[in-house]
Amino acid sequence: MRFLLTAALAVSLAAPAAAATAPRLPITSFEQLAKPLPLPYDESANAQAAVAAARAKAKKAHKLLLIDFGGNWCLDCRILAATIEVPALKAFVDRHYEVVTVNIGRYDANMDIPVAYGVTDKLKGGVPALLVVDPRNGKLLDGGHISALEDARHMSPQGLADWLAQWTR
Repeated sequence: MRFLLTAALAVSLAAPAAAATAPRLPITSFEQLAKPLPLPYDESANAQAAVAAARAKAKKAHKLLLIDFGGNWCLDCRILAATIEVPALKAFVDRHYEVVTVNIGRYDANMDIPVAYGVTDKLKGGVPALLVVDPRNGKLLDGGHISALEDARHMSPQGLADWLAQWTR
């Protein structure tokens, strides 16, 4: 019995802290999003400087860094951006993340940024590609899942919120 209690304690201490619960969104369909959908990617931005600034802000505020790679030509990217703007989700995201958007052109711009976080396959999974990063050490937290929202339009608004919540602490 003592062994079982010791083993259970060891497992509970080794397990990551539970993620925050995503807010319940007041919309059930992307058709309910404000139109026109946003164009979130600044094609003329200095992406390296923007990521560095966002990482510094995230570290100072004890938030996670969320790097959103995509292009304004991508419907799924625009749906994600519009969903994040839903007030209930925006408040949640603002509380847990420092978000920076990075334009990737047609997979020919700013591709050095994901490489800096160990992503070397040119985001072959598609976009939007989200890197959830611990700003204290630069560790990628969602490795293997960065293109999970590439087909965002076939998810639900709540599904997107839940995906974002799973990485929070």
